Amino acid sequence: MPVQELAQAPDDLAALDLTDPQTFLDTDPRDLWRRFRTESPVHWHPARGRTPGFWVVSKYADAVDVYRDNKRFTSEQGTVLATLLQGGDSAAGKMLAVTDGKRHREIRNLMLKSFSPRVLEPVVAGVHRHTRELLAQVVESGEADFVSEVVDHIPIHTMGELLDIPVADRAQLVAWNTMTLSRHSGEDSEFESLMARNEILLYMAQLMAERRRSPGDDVLSVLAAATIDGERLTEDEIVLNCYSLILGGDESTRMSLTGGLIALAENPEEWRRLKAGEVTSDSATEEILRWTTPAMHFGRRALADVPLRDRVIRAGDAVTLWNTSANFDEEVFADPYRFDVGRSPNKHVVFGHGPHFCLGAFLGRVHVNAMVEAVRDTVADITLRGPATRLHSNFIHGYSGLPVALRAERTGPADEEIR
Repeated sequence: MPVQELAQAPDDLAALDLTDPQTFLDTDPRDLWRRFRTESPVHWHPARGRTPGFWVVSKYADAVDVYRDNKRFTSEQGTVLATLLQGGDSAAGKMLAVTDGKRHREIRNLMLKSFSPRVLEPVVAGVHRHTRELLAQVVESGEADFVSEVVDHIPIHTMGELLDIPVADRAQLVAWNTMTLSRHSGEDSEFESLMARNEILLYMAQLMAERRRSPGDDVLSVLAAATIDGERLTEDEIVLNCYSLILGGDESTRMSLTGGLIALAENPEEWRRLKAGEVTSDSATEEILRWTTPAMHFGRRALADVPLRDRVIRAGDAVTLWNTSANFDEEVFADPYRFDVGRSPNKHVVFGHGPHFCLGAFLGRVHVNAMVEAVRDTVADITLRGPATRLHSNFIHGYSGLPVALRAERTGPADEEIR
């Protein structure tokens, strides 16, 4: 998580605009969130122009409390700033992430059947195999853009297999995905983001219609044929939940994979510990997830007045829970700004918490673990050939480019080093 040449947070935290993606590119995140946790852990972010004010929750314990409380806080009016501050989400009551109560439990239980570790066992083997194949190509060539040549092809391949998306269409879905949740630069417009979202929804609707005519054994076909209390899911419910799977499963995982490689390259002692087998791939996976925290925040809206520390969140107020701060809370994580591949315990909130805990958490861990093991076993040295290109986003912390050089692990005396 490079922070060099970044400005310190201003003396007055109210001067920070957390709705502006540029804030997260220009300001030292360590200083920014340390200040919030210390000086204003439950902070009122003032309105700016037509953008209403909202609460900023930065402490781990407070974030967990709100995540758990689905009686006094709702997800149905948006879970990210972009929709939360507009007053609602058009997918509310249909898409799992923005549905509460009985319908949330019904759809979640239905989808969990397709995402259990037992059902996904053959998928896990495929993730490890595919990851090693992609990494081997980079090692052989010596230099590559790690984002476009490796990570862009990993989670979308998995989601493509689960939903039986044609291979030829997957690259376009990655491009739409990136534009939907974030932008490559400030020059990209919100209109383009909206159009990308609509393209994914239209694509999934067409695919769903095909599966209803000719079902298979993929997740999309399962949802298309499923019933709850004798009633089929609506077309909107099927399309929106498949859209959510692609969006969450692809974008956040790609950011963890890229940020994880940067962390290993910039922390040679931790790289040595991993290579030497002094730590497990599982503990390294959890630390990479915590360290990268791709989804910087999630949001809720209060349904009642709720006291939190010395403040009172009023009914109707928007509340943002900043994982990117909670996962570095000094009261929970010892020496939080040290990348420690053996960190234990490591109860981060990368996947949220409570009733809306991420459905794809198991797969997210599988993807990162597969990369950790492939890099550990086949790569001797990681060299960053230039600065990573950050995405322009107030939601996703991640990268659109990372030039690297990987040198192969020698497997025998006759092997030549690949540089």
